[in-house]
Amino acid sequence: MNEIYCIYRNDIGIAFQWKRDIARNNFGKLQIVFRDMGFYLSPDEVGQFYNCIRNARQFERCAECRQHEEYRSILLRTPADKVDLAVNVHELRQIEDLIEGTLFQIKLDNYLNQICGE
Repeated sequence: MNEIYCIYRNDIGIAFQWKRDIARNNFGKLQIVFRDMGFYLSPDEVGQFYNCIRNARQFERCAECRQHEEYRSILLRTPADKVDLAVNVHELRQIEDLIEGTLFQIKLDNYLNQICGE
C-alpha cells in the first residue's frame, strides 16, 4: 500500500493512483478496483462510469426481483466499450458510492491545487 495514493475506498473497492505516476506528473489515469477487477480510467471516464451507474439504477427494483436482491440481475455498462458487468442491488449501491467518492475527491484535490498554486 506504500506504492499508491488512495483517492477513495469503501467495502467493495478502492480508487487510487500509483505514486510513481504522481512523481512523474502523470495524473491522467487512476485505478479503480472492485470485485476482482481493475479499471484504468481517466477522470472523464470515471464521470462516464458514474452516468452508467445512474442509468443502471433505473433497473434496480423490478417487480419480479424485489425479493431477490442477491441476484446479479442488473446489467452495468462501463466506460470500456466491450465490458458490461452483472451486479446485484447491493453491489450497484457500493460501486456508486465508490465512484461518487472518487469524483468528489478528484474535484476537491483539483480545487485545492488551484488555490495553493500547485
